[in-house]
Amino acid sequence: MRPRLIKKLRWLWQQDGSPGHRARGLAAGVFTGCLPFFGLQIVLGVALAAAFRGNRILAAAGTWISNPLTTLPICWLNYQLGVLLIGPGPAWPGQAELQLERLGDLGWAFSSRLLLGSLVMGVLAAAVVGVGGWRWFHHRERQQRFPKG
Repeated sequence: MRPRLIKKLRWLWQQDGSPGHRARGLAAGVFTGCLPFFGLQIVLGVALAAAFRGNRILAAAGTWISNPLTTLPICWLNYQLGVLLIGPGPAWPGQAELQLERLGDLGWAFSSRLLLGSLVMGVLAAAVVGVGGWRWFHHRERQQRFPKG
């Protein structure tokens, strides 16, 4: 299983396009991966990548920053950032409120902090991943064009 995973990851990183094209796609995916719109993140990431002329496959992959293991910590961090920016709001919900049908009962005071924190964190994460990705893709392209030796 490990060799197949490595092969798929190599294929993902070797997508066509300029370093900027690939980095914009990856950044679009990471941005939407930070948003609390579960089930729509890939669609939003691909649409954002299309709007900014980024790689759509890397955008879909970038949304994987939010997965079953990271979703709750990301949302908690985004909410805390929203509290820092807006001010105190309702306490982070307990396990009973984290069920999707009960989350809506928390209201705008909770949602506004989560959304603002998610947007700010998404922009910051997308900027870091976009610039870092561009540098990495650019470096790899130069290595392939001008091999040492």
